[in-house]
Amino acid sequence: MTSETSPLDPAEKVDLWRQRYFEAQAAAEEFVLGEHGEEGLAGWIEANSRITADLLRAQRPDGVSATDHFMTRMQRQLLLYDSAVSTEPQPSGTVLRNADCGILRYRKKAARAGVVLTFKSPCGYCQKLHTAIANRYVEPDVKVSCEQTDDGCTWRAESAHASGEDAAGSPHGGQAAD
Repeated sequence: MTSETSPLDPAEKVDLWRQRYFEAQAAAEEFVLGEHGEEGLAGWIEANSRITADLLRAQRPDGVSATDHFMTRMQRQLLLYDSAVSTEPQPSGTVLRNADCGILRYRKKAARAGVVLTFKSPCGYCQKLHTAIANRYVEPDVKVSCEQTDDGCTWRAESAHASGEDAAGSPHGGQAAD
């Protein structure tokens, strides 16, 4: 075959990268589950979270907290799949709302095209993986959690000290009130 091919336009490249990532992830999940069962999947999440947290540490921009970096990464990852994502600063931290998950939409489209999916829903895996990454990466006083909704999820990064209390639990940084 010697015919020349034309380069992919940007939208075609994005679609192809999504497809390739989806294929690689599905193959890894199928292999781990088939060879090692649920215990293997827990080990996969453990290894993946350690590797990803280490990469995030190396990539974190100067002046950006680990929590903000993690939440921005989550938002950008969801935007790769055209999710309907918004963030809201809260007194206790950040809330990331994923009202319409593009990953779920992409998987439904793949299933309609005959692709056999490893998981009925990717949400449990996604939540376990990203919570494990957060536990290894964000500041020790921050708790990251996820709440499932119909077609999306809500991620919260909340600091135990955001309410104005110091590390000892005293308001006003341990100083006496006037």
